[in-house]
Parts: sequence; structure tokens; C-alpha cells
Amino acid sequence: MMTKIAFFDTKPYDRQFFDAANRDFGFNIKYFEPRLSVDTATLTAGFDAVCLFVNDRADNAVIDTMVANKVRLLALRCAGYNNVNLYAACGRLPVVRVPAYSPHAVAEHAVALLLTLNRRIHRAYYRVRDNNFSINGLLGTDLYGKTVGVIGTGKIGKIFAGIMRGFGVKLLLYDTWPDHDFAAVNGATYTDLPTLYRTADVISLHCPLTPETHYMINADSLKQMKPGVFLINTSRGQLIHTAALIDVLKTGQIGGAALDVYEEENEYFFEDMSNTVVTDDLLARLNTFNNVLMTSHQAFFTREALTNIARTTLQNIAVFFRDGKLENGICSQCDGQGTCPGRPSGAPCPKTKSTDRAHA
Repeated sequence: MMTKIAFFDTKPYDRQFFDAANRDFGFNIKYFEPRLSVDTATLTAGFDAVCLFVNDRADNAVIDTMVANKVRLLALRCAGYNNVNLYAACGRLPVVRVPAYSPHAVAEHAVALLLTLNRRIHRAYYRVRDNNFSINGLLGTDLYGKTVGVIGTGKIGKIFAGIMRGFGVKLLLYDTWPDHDFAAVNGATYTDLPTLYRTADVISLHCPLTPETHYMINADSLKQMKPGVFLINTSRGQLIHTAALIDVLKTGQIGGAALDVYEEENEYFFEDMSNTVVTDDLLARLNTFNNVLMTSHQAFFTREALTNIARTTLQNIAVFFRDGKLENGICSQCDGQGTCPGRPSGAPCPKTKSTDRAHA
């Protein structure tokens, strides 16, 4: 029988790219506009797989409903998985994701945010459209010779660092798993966070949201940063404590912030709220600062990325239902890093079916 997949939180571009990719797979896809939540989880009845995006929620109650509805696979069409309760899913509902759709897209967007913020291009654009050709207040700074701190040197962080190297900057890196060969080739230096905070003129976040990184940018870390620093975040909103960021923006301690993500973005991002009053006081306050640049979680949004997301997602589903294996699988034992602690690489997860693999 044809595999049936329920897609949640879908937009026109999801349908465009997944319909194109599905010509090679032949799945029976049903698109739902609402996000997956405890209120919409009943819609998963009758489907073999459920596909989620970043603002869908697969908490314990939602997973219980999907398991009761005999859903066999949860497929994320994104890299992050902090919206899924992996421990509730473990041994009951396998989870797969798209770990690398286009790291270049996100890294390039981070660079675009930095350049726009530094040279006040967003403000200049609106001035000129209003026939205001004054450049007063648009003063920027040369990036050449400055120090750029990169927190998280996975694929995206490394690409961002490589681009910034072309600007002639000094690169400081931080990662819990440093790649010293990469640093040596790119003339970069791994350091500790206090040194990076104290020294960097630009700090760009490229790390996942975990209990360890939640609110890593807080009142204490912000106080450690160099006056005038630019802060860039294209990773996850909850890496930054927004109220603390607003406090230092008011004092002028940092030069500005460019944010593609926001810690409470679920209600607003990806939606047209132009005819609605924004009731989130922190979000509204951020938008009052002329040295804050925000985009709506669009760093991933390129043709190449959407093509890769669609093909990888459907390939993950095809492999599972054809071979009973998890390609790009995640489990609570390893938190998606590739191997379960204390066990040989590639060994099947003890909490999943013996026919499944924790990772491909």
C-alpha cells in the first residue's frame, strides 16, 4: 500500500518543493496548515508517518497520541530537534531529521545580517525610498582587522568562519569538540568563552539548543563582552536571554544585534501578522531599537536548501518503510550526535526495535 504522510505547518513553498521531490517517491502526502500540537495531534490518525517543522510540537502528550494512532515514523524536515521529546519517543516512535540541507545558506545569511547591521543598509534603504539622502547616523566600521568570534564550529560555523576569513579578520573559535586541523588551515584559534566574549568585535552563534547552551547569552556573559560588539544569531532563539539583551541595548553596551531567530518566535514567525497587534512585549521592544536587525527565521530559505530538505526528508521515509532502517535518525541516548555513549559506533539503540538502526 502507498505510504501516507501527514505534513504539518505547511506553506505554499513546502508544497512546491515536496510535490516536485515526491515525483521520484510516489508517497501519498496530505498537507495540513495548522501546526502539530496537542490540539491537532488527532489529525495524525490513519497516517504512516508524520512530518514536522521547527514550530511544531511533539511533546509527551502529542507522541502518546501519535503512537495510539499507529504512526510509525516521525520525520523532521529541519536539522534542529529541540521541539521533540526524544525520551518520550525513544523505543516507541523513531525520529529522523535533515542534518545538513544547505549549511551555506545559513552561513551566508549570517554574513548578510552582519554586513547589513554594520553598514546600516536597512536604514539607508528606507531613507532613500523616502528621498532622504542624508548619511548622518549610518556610520559603520571596517571589518578588516577586527576579531570575529564563532561559537559552534559544525558545518555552518566553519563555513561562516571561512567566509569571514576573506574579510581579513582574526578568527576566534569556541566548540566543546574543537577541530584544531580546521583552525590551523584557516589561521583561527580555539579559545574559552570568557576570552572570546572579552576580545571579539563580532560574535556569531552557530550551536544547537541544548540544556547546556540554553540562555548561554545572558546578563553575565553580555557584561563580559567588548563594548560595541555585534551579536549575530541564526541558530536558535533560546540561546539568548532576550530581556538581558534588551537591558544592554538600552545602555549602549553592545553595538547591535542581528537575529534570525527569537526565543518566543512560535506564535509569530512564518506568519503574516501585519494586521495584528504584537502582544509579545519583548519582541515589540526589540523592534524599537535602530541597532537591532531581525529576520523571520529565513536563513535556511534558498532554493538549494528547500530542494535538499525535500529530497532528504522523503529519502529518510523511503529507507525506513523499505528497509526498516533509520537514515539520519535521532535517539535520546546520543542526542543525535551519531553514536550512543559507551557503545560501538553504529550499534543499534537498545531502546528501539532490533530491525531499526539508531543511525545511518
